[in-house]
Amino acid sequence: MKLKIALLDDYHSRAHQFANWSSANFAEFHFFDNHHETEAALVADLQGFDAIGIMRERTAFTKAVIDQLPTLKLIVTSGKKNAAIDVNAAAENGVIVCGTESPGHATAELAFLMVMAMSRQLVPLSNALQQGGNWQPMMGRDLRDQTLGILGLGRLGGQLAGFAKAMGMRVVAWSENLSDERCSELGVTKVDREALFTESDTVSIHLRHSTRTHNFIGKSDLERLGPGGYLVNTSRAEIIDQHALRDALNMNVIAGLATDVFDVEPAAQTHWLVSHPKVLATPHIGYCTNETFEVFYGQMLDAFQAFYNGKPIRVIEPS
Repeated sequence: MKLKIALLDDYHSRAHQFANWSSANFAEFHFFDNHHETEAALVADLQGFDAIGIMRERTAFTKAVIDQLPTLKLIVTSGKKNAAIDVNAAAENGVIVCGTESPGHATAELAFLMVMAMSRQLVPLSNALQQGGNWQPMMGRDLRDQTLGILGLGRLGGQLAGFAKAMGMRVVAWSENLSDERCSELGVTKVDREALFTESDTVSIHLRHSTRTHNFIGKSDLERLGPGGYLVNTSRAEIIDQHALRDALNMNVIAGLATDVFDVEPAAQTHWLVSHPKVLATPHIGYCTNETFEVFYGQMLDAFQAFYNGKPIRVIEPS
């Protein structure tokens, strides 16, 4: 009997391009290009499905959702972790959760592109020329000899450090468990949290969102960054206190923000971050490249096949 499989949040119906779905004669696939705004709508659409493929953290699979899907046997997510899935609730319901590899470099590339764009005022200058015929209404600044602060020097933060050093930037970093050895390996200066914001021209966030890091960056951090400082966020919106951020932008406490993430996604054009004049906003494209999606969807298909064969792969175990 064929598996009935749902692929969720297939924005703009692209998933079919990145894996050979037609070769999988063990399954029938249903692609959903609409984002489910409510749990009720999600549960209603997923009745009768055996397996689900999801793009990391676009749709939450809470205990309440999983408990209402009696036929569900498998969830496959892009990436090796997905904080939006209650893996323990899945295990309690006999649902296996599997992941894929995650190249990661695309997000680091975007973060550095944002650092460059903010420093050179790329978007305002382009808009001024294209929309108003205004030639050179403002000036950007060199990256060389600026200080980039990296909050979280893991895989992505480490890649970003390499890009910045290649451009002649000084790089400082902080996280709770950051070691001297890691900093020495990357040629980065380890500083305390206060110094990270005080010394940096731009701070880029590379932390995981958790209860510990929720609203982690607040009013005092933004004040230390100062009126010439930029903040770049390709991690999670909730890591920054959104009320403090809005006040900081409105009151010129910081120079600007580049963000790829929002507290509600997909973000509407009316979202205050999307429309704010001091914000460079992109639609969560950090990992959205052709090459990355080929890995994600190709390995999703492999995981569905392996499950069908009774040998699940890349299983994400409950805590």
